[in-house]
Amino acid sequence: MPLNRRKFLTKSAATGAGVAVAGAAAAPAQAAGASRKPAGHPRRYSLTVMGTTDLHGNVFNWDYFKNAEYTDAKGNAMGLARVSTLVNQVRAEKGRRNTLLLDAGDTIQGTPLTYYYAKVDPITAKGGPVHPMAQAMNAIGYDAAALGNHEFNYGIETLRRFEEQLRFPLLGANAVDAKTLKPAFPPYFVKKFPVPGAPPVKVAVLGLTNPGIAIWDKAYVQGRLAFPGLEEQAAKWVPRLKALGADVVVVSAHSGTSGTSSYGDQVPYVENAAANVARRVPGIDAILVGHAHVEIPELKVVNEATGRTVVLSEPLCWAERLTVFDIELVFARGRWEVESVAASLRNSNTVADDPKITRLLRDEHAKVVAYVNQVVGSATETLTTVEARYRDAPIIDLITKVQEDVVKSALAGTEYAALPVLAQASPFSRTSQIPAGQVTVRDLSSLYVYDNTLVAKVMTGAQIRAYLEYSAEYFVQTAAGAPVDVARLTNAGDRPDYNYDYVSGLRYEIDIAQPAGSRIRNLTWEGAALDDAARFVLAVNNYRANGGGAFPHVASAKEVWSESTEIRTRIAEWVTAKGVLDPRDFASADWKLTREGTPVF
Repeated sequence: MPLNRRKFLTKSAATGAGVAVAGAAAAPAQAAGASRKPAGHPRRYSLTVMGTTDLHGNVFNWDYFKNAEYTDAKGNAMGLARVSTLVNQVRAEKGRRNTLLLDAGDTIQGTPLTYYYAKVDPITAKGGPVHPMAQAMNAIGYDAAALGNHEFNYGIETLRRFEEQLRFPLLGANAVDAKTLKPAFPPYFVKKFPVPGAPPVKVAVLGLTNPGIAIWDKAYVQGRLAFPGLEEQAAKWVPRLKALGADVVVVSAHSGTSGTSSYGDQVPYVENAAANVARRVPGIDAILVGHAHVEIPELKVVNEATGRTVVLSEPLCWAERLTVFDIELVFARGRWEVESVAASLRNSNTVADDPKITRLLRDEHAKVVAYVNQVVGSATETLTTVEARYRDAPIIDLITKVQEDVVKSALAGTEYAALPVLAQASPFSRTSQIPAGQVTVRDLSSLYVYDNTLVAKVMTGAQIRAYLEYSAEYFVQTAAGAPVDVARLTNAGDRPDYNYDYVSGLRYEIDIAQPAGSRIRNLTWEGAALDDAARFVLAVNNYRANGGGAFPHVASAKEVWSESTEIRTRIAEWVTAKGVLDPRDFASADWKLTREGTPVF
């Protein structure tokens, strides 16, 4: 049965705690996970916990941006339909009664499928549809899921409606009401596993989400929800779970293992804190890791207080992998004790889609395929992002041009109308292409893969200079005369492509022979050296405006306008209005890489 959130919140408000308990049938047959031993031998039980994370709306092995089956260089396959087959295999091997299925967050954002049911045919509309991810996860039989940061991208109303449509709880011990600091979502879930001849094994799942939500989705959560640290909340809740009699404590954490944060010191909590939780909070047996989009078959971390090993695992995103924790317990001294935990991954490319999921969602899939293949204009030539991370590419100029136009129009007639408008954009994809000829929604969506919205901030010339210097740290320092390998030229310090920004409206050089912090050369505006005291309006996406990527000054800069329409939609509107996509209407030579004044390319 679905968790009754109203009852949960009423109870938690009175006691400061809440629990959802589920058990198997009252008169179970011999559990497959329990071993029969002669008298005098300890009773044992085998529990299997499966997990996914960062599904990002991928139900099928389908690339909506390419209108084709998904493929990559490593031969991966993706989608919940594949995961469903893997889950069925594990349940057949281990016994359905001895398994638990979890997710570690980021489910309802990331593909045209999720966008369609948030914006085009929204689940929040009266009589609206059931979200495809809810349908799929309910059908597969998930037991619980942690909240991801991207769950908040479409606002709290959409998230709450999604939550209502699920037959399992969305967990978030560190997602609290901003005023009362009481849980806004269930912190944990408990399930009992019957064992013949012994007390049931009680498994508690604690859900933890990412503190970065306070930055990344500030517009939706500020004043309504707060997100304290994972370590702090785990230290609060794990002892409560043990006091409730939990024999096994599993954490589902939308947080990576690196111990680092992309947002600097903007919030006092670590973004990727899963390993810290394992190391510093006693009483945890296993952690399902999410958020980082990396593959971790098994990571063992020793708890500093107890010396016990905690096993962590992160399955690859987009339902490309399924984590399997095999937990062995022994009944000794009147209680169940965890004897060992091992983790492994199963690969979605080894199985076919589950036809049950294919049949369930084929109509929704067909609607979205038709939507993204709508023609909105034509292009005079092919535009591509292949070299966009190290060459000023017209296809990125399209984004900045659209943003400039939207902000200039929005500020017309205001006190900021006379300020020059600059715009920021990042090379999100290395493979996006708008082909010559007909242009579809799909083509434009592949260029701007995130559901970001537009914000206008007032910044000074000096702040813009610092912003560009920070962005230029993306390049690996390369001495003048040294060979340039474009495969090794970017992503210095593991900075992702989405945290490298173009800034339009200026002219500048990036001298990659210089150390980080001293690379911006010949920075001009309208042919003259940039005046540090001059004021500009910078059109930025909401992720950057709220501090995403920790770019200097922008988060604290004065906001003069914002909107809820996605930048992707604005691009489609711009192209539709033009009819013809011609680089002469938007391309500009704003920046180039140099070494001691000599262009790299």
